Amino acid sequence: MRPIDLSDYIQLEGPLFEEVQRSEIFEDSKTFVDCIPKIDPPQILAKYLNRKDKNDFDLRSFVEEYFHIPGNNTESAISVGATMEAHIEKLWDYLGRTPSDKVNPYSTLIPLSAPYIVPGGRFREIYYWDSYFTAEGLAAAGHIDMVENLIKNFCYLIRQVGHVPNGNRQYYVSRSQPPFLFLLVDLLERYKGSDAIVYYLDPLKKEYEFWMDGTEMLTEAHPVHRRVVHVDKGKRILNRYWDDRPLPREESWQEDAEVALDEPDPRQVYRDLRAGAESGWDFSSRWLGDKSDLRTIRTTSILSADLNALLYGLESKLSSWTEGEVSERFAEAARKRKRNYNTYFWNDKKGYYFDYDLENKTQTECMSLIGVYPLFLELSSQKQADQVATILEEEFLREGGLVTSLHQTGQQWDYPNGWAPLQWMGIVGLCNYGHHELAEEIARRWVNLNRDVFDRTGKMMEKYNVCDLSLEGGGGEYPLQDGFGWTNGVVVALQKLFGW
Repeated sequence: MRPIDLSDYIQLEGPLFEEVQRSEIFEDSKTFVDCIPKIDPPQILAKYLNRKDKNDFDLRSFVEEYFHIPGNNTESAISVGATMEAHIEKLWDYLGRTPSDKVNPYSTLIPLSAPYIVPGGRFREIYYWDSYFTAEGLAAAGHIDMVENLIKNFCYLIRQVGHVPNGNRQYYVSRSQPPFLFLLVDLLERYKGSDAIVYYLDPLKKEYEFWMDGTEMLTEAHPVHRRVVHVDKGKRILNRYWDDRPLPREESWQEDAEVALDEPDPRQVYRDLRAGAESGWDFSSRWLGDKSDLRTIRTTSILSADLNALLYGLESKLSSWTEGEVSERFAEAARKRKRNYNTYFWNDKKGYYFDYDLENKTQTECMSLIGVYPLFLELSSQKQADQVATILEEEFLREGGLVTSLHQTGQQWDYPNGWAPLQWMGIVGLCNYGHHELAEEIARRWVNLNRDVFDRTGKMMEKYNVCDLSLEGGGGEYPLQDGFGWTNGVVVALQKLFGW
C-alpha cells in the first residue's frame, strides 16, 4: 500500500486542526476535515499563528473566513406528502454526484472517475460497503449503469491507493471496509452477463492481495501482520480488521482522544477504534472487553466472522471467474477457509456463529447478526442454516425486523437498532436455504417500519429502532442521519425480491 501523508492538509493535521477539534466549534468533528481552504494553506496557518493569541481572536469566525464549510445533506428531496417509493426514486438523483473536471488541490475529497451515490447527511462521499446495498436497489430500479459506475470508481481507487478505502477522502485511506466489491461485480454479471465483468477481475485480485498482505511473513513466533493471522501454530490463516494509523481518527479526533484519555497504551486504543471503523460496525459489543465501556475496545484481537465469510465469497467467485492454475489456487483457498471457518466461528452447542478471540483463544460471547453472513454467502451447511434460522426467529426477530445484537450497550451497532444491510443479508441468506416464510416476514416488518417512519417524518433513515417502533434509532458518535443510500436500496430490492 502507498504511504499515507496527511501533512499537506491543514484541516487534517497540525495546530489549527487540533484546536478546532478540541474546541468543538462544530457539532460534528467531521465538518472541519471536509472543509476546503479558500487560499493557500500555509498562508492560512501563518495567519492563524499570528492571530490565535490575540484577545479578539474568534476561532469559529477565523475558520468561516478562510474555509468553505460543507453543508449537511439532510433536507428532504420531496414533500412529506409523497409516497415512500416516489421519495426513494427522487433520492437517486438527489444523492447522486458527478465528478468535476476541476480538482481542488486543497480538498480532502479524492476525485473519482465516474458518477456515484453518497449515503446522505454527514456522509458527503462514496462509502465502500454502503454502495453494494445501494446498488441492489439501483439495479432493481433499472439504474444498472450507475451500478457499473460504482464498480469503476472502486477499481479506480484500487489503482490509485492500492485498495478500496473506507470512503473517497484522504483521511480514510489508511483503512478499507468489508470487501463487497466482488458482490457488486456479481450483481453486474446478473444483469449484463459475464462479458461485462472481465475488466474488473484484475482489480479484484489486487483487493484480495491487500487483505492477504504479509501472509508470507507470518511465522509461529510472529503470527500476525496487518489483516492476516496465523492461528493454531501457523496451520490456518484467517483475517481481522486493521488500520495502519495508531492515531485518533481525523473525522472523530476529539471523540477518540476522550476514549483513550488516561489509557496506558493510547496508540493501541486508537488502532482498535480505527479497525472498528474498518469493520463498518463502529461501534459494537463485538469489539468490547467490557460491553459497557468503549475504552475496552479490542478489535484487532478479534478474528471477524463477517470478514472471513466475505473473503470466502471473494475466493469462491475469483475461482469461478478465472481459469486453470489461478482458478484452482482460489478454489483451494476457499476450501481451506471454509474448513477453518467451521473450526473457529461455528458453535455446535449453541447452533450459531461467533467471532473468535485471539488472546483468550476462544469464541466471544457476543450474539450478533454476524450469523447471517455464512447463509448470505452460502458457506453454511443446511443443518447449520436451519439452526441459525431458529435462533434468528426466536432471539433476533422483533416487531421492526432483525435486531443487530442481543446486547444493549448504547453503541449504535447493538440492541435495539436494526440496519438495512443486515436485514438484506439475513433475508437473502434465509432464502438461500429454503426459509422463505421467515425471510418474507422479516422483510415485511422491516419495510413496514421504514414506511411508518417515512410517513411520520418524510425521511429515510440510516438505522431504525426495531424493538420500540415509537422511538428512533440511537447511539453512536453523531445524530441520526437521513438520506439514506443503503436503506433506500434495500427497500427497493426487497420489493422486487418478493414481488410486492
